[in-house]
Amino acid sequence: MSDFVRLEVEDGIGTIRLDRPKMNALNIEIQDALGQISREVTERKDIGAVIIYGGEKVFAAGADIKEMETMSYTDMVDRAAALQNSFLAVSRIPKPTCAAITGYALGGGCELAMCADFRIAASDAKLGQPEILLGVIPGAGGTQRLARLVGPSKAKDLVFSGRFIDAAEALAIGLVDEVVEPDQVYAAARARMGRYVGAAAYALRAAKEAIDRGLDGDLETGLARESMLFAGLFATKDREIGMSSFVKEGPGKAKFLGA
Repeated sequence: MSDFVRLEVEDGIGTIRLDRPKMNALNIEIQDALGQISREVTERKDIGAVIIYGGEKVFAAGADIKEMETMSYTDMVDRAAALQNSFLAVSRIPKPTCAAITGYALGGGCELAMCADFRIAASDAKLGQPEILLGVIPGAGGTQRLARLVGPSKAKDLVFSGRFIDAAEALAIGLVDEVVEPDQVYAAARARMGRYVGAAAYALRAAKEAIDRGLDGDLETGLARESMLFAGLFATKDREIGMSSFVKEGPGKAKFLGA
């Protein structure tokens, strides 16, 4: 694992905490650790939802440029797939996830935030994909996830220019879901993720897969996947509990087992 990334678990919420002063630059060590921790939180039954957090001052200001500066083409050919796989592991955590953004989420930091299901930003946060200013393009999902979140035209605006945007603009274009005061970011993320602790875990997993994978194909393929996942949930205990509780007590009273 890494001294720069740790997993903290409290009340069913797992926090993936970046801690590499001063700007949480995402070096190779952190990239690999993110993949490892993502696999851990995927397997742990005591974690119902996940927050990705860089601390009170900064989420992540980007990749470690000093580390990348000396890399050759063949070095990056070997490294790029591992980087993509680590971020893909974050995006495929089969539980609700939220990026709690303070300070800066730039380059790889913005790409990491986009791997989460939701993004909550401090009112003074700055986001962007400034890779073009280094003579490259985003390489950890920025051209793909950004376009899916905000549309191709706005994604091109941000990627082509490399400009930073503030939290208000990020909210307006759909890059973030909520803006709060800087000292309330983590609390707001916990409040949002707390809704899912104790929920029907396999139904949440199926819902996330149906939505995320459905966006990668045509409507008919997505509908077929949804139908299969829907039917599969009839094999779970939570489906029995949920429907029985609804019939007897009405909606919202079920006590799920996560099974």
